[in-house]
Amino acid sequence: MARRPPRNVKEYHAKSAADLARGLAAHLANQLRTAISDRGQALLAVSGGKSPTALFEALRQQPLDWAKVSVILVDERCVEHDHADSNTALVRQHLLQGQAAAARLPAFFDAVPESLDDAALDKLVRQANRRLAQLHWPIDVAVLGMGEDGHTASLFPDAPGLEKALRSSGPLAWVRPATAPHARLTLTLPALLASRELVLSIAGEAKHAVYRQALLEADPATPVSLVLHQHQTPVSVWLT
Repeated sequence: MARRPPRNVKEYHAKSAADLARGLAAHLANQLRTAISDRGQALLAVSGGKSPTALFEALRQQPLDWAKVSVILVDERCVEHDHADSNTALVRQHLLQGQAAAARLPAFFDAVPESLDDAALDKLVRQANRRLAQLHWPIDVAVLGMGEDGHTASLFPDAPGLEKALRSSGPLAWVRPATAPHARLTLTLPALLASRELVLSIAGEAKHAVYRQALLEADPATPVSLVLHQHQTPVSVWLT
């Protein structure tokens, strides 16, 4: 049975993917301008993958004092920055262009070790958390996606590392998805929920069905539901 979104969740419905990209870009730009006006700087967290490309290209056209914006990834695959699956490369190519090139993008790492056993991932997380400590937390707005398995960020159901990523006090943790390639570094659930606003972008009927199911209850088997069923942070859900 479907239910209304929780009180802290506000839905926006777009007629097309292009409309969603334009509308969400304007919304994000407004939030970043407010942060700059109030605090002198802004911290934006963005997701990777193919879906955000149109959003990035719309957002980079927005008039902003980009030199006062820091951009971090919601999650990153443990691959080199020239790898086809690198979210760092995606953001550099599609968002940090033109005026938006003035924004800062502190990468989680410069290179990945040859061996990615648990000890190496622990070390990579510690180093990345030290890098991110220089930023002015909390995140002003974090843009999330969602998979058909209900994952968001790299909080994959039943993945090794998930339990720590749901509870860790540090901003980053590692996860090894069983259903997707590459180990990941991801913002933890507490770091995400400390954001001033969370944005969740969902496209397609299959994902709409997962979203409607996630509205029923909070369940770690559907990690996105943990974002929806909390009272700490406003969530805007953009649907097309």
